[in-house]
Amino acid sequence: MEFRRLGNSGLNISEIAYGNWLTHGSQIEEEQAQECVRAALDAGITSYDTADVYAGTRAESVLGRALTGVRRESVEIFTKVYFPTGEGRNDRGLGRKHIMESCNASLRRLQTEYVDLYQAHRFDRTVPLEETMTAFADLVRQGKALYIGVSEWNAEQISRAAELARELRVPLVSNQPQYSMLWRVIESQVVPTCEREGIGQIVWSPIAQGALTGKYLPGQQPPTGSRATDETGGANMISRWMRDEVLERVQQLKPIASDLGLSMAQLAVAWVLNNSNVSAAIIGASRPEQVVDNAAAAGVTLEQDVLDRIDEILDDLPETDPRHTTTP
Repeated sequence: MEFRRLGNSGLNISEIAYGNWLTHGSQIEEEQAQECVRAALDAGITSYDTADVYAGTRAESVLGRALTGVRRESVEIFTKVYFPTGEGRNDRGLGRKHIMESCNASLRRLQTEYVDLYQAHRFDRTVPLEETMTAFADLVRQGKALYIGVSEWNAEQISRAAELARELRVPLVSNQPQYSMLWRVIESQVVPTCEREGIGQIVWSPIAQGALTGKYLPGQQPPTGSRATDETGGANMISRWMRDEVLERVQQLKPIASDLGLSMAQLAVAWVLNNSNVSAAIIGASRPEQVVDNAAAAGVTLEQDVLDRIDEILDDLPETDPRHTTTP
């Protein structure tokens, strides 16, 4: 495993992070989830990403149990707040009440006294940004979060938050956006802003929900049991890529991966890690062997001629419009 600094902070994280968005507490049984976490630990992955809302709060609990017995100082735990976790009017958003209560609940579920990184899962237009950032600053000063970050914020929102973070003297160090060969909306505005502000990217879906693995073939039905057939496990997310035009281009990437001795998933993960502003790529898995395969992308360097070949094959397919950065 290779490690990178998270933005300009002093925090070292594994450049492959393990995430449990669509798996723990929902798509797979707990024993299987624990096997995946053990595989991640064996692969040298030290960074683990979750959120209060995943699987209706169950994902945090599963991760907490899976990490039982692991030396706390040897791992970095990330979680997030914003989406509804209850029926109350204050059980959502980035108001102070929900942030403080949700953080305390996350700590209980994760069985830890602090998280290494606490992130705003989306931008909240209904709450003053000053209130949100002050609540995050208080959690840092209370020792419940070591660093703070955001997820899927656009460049203007990140810039405003960074200015407030400096005033409050708290470490805003990360952004967690979707990023892959096919989804590049952060490149033109978010990445330059984050480079200027000392913020690193912890990217999710580097293999485009599985579309970049090459297992989906143009003109054919998706394999039984794959994410594209699971209505509760991400079929809606991957549907944007399930077009023959996309799948045909992805198949053309196979010789590149083969020439490099990489699987298609490894090529996709290595591609996002080629961006110097990316501190880590989050992988998800329903089987331990998927963890092992994806983790092998750590330390892989793609030469410029390889990057050029990928761009030539994909041509105008990738989404690059910064307006597609996810905001409510």
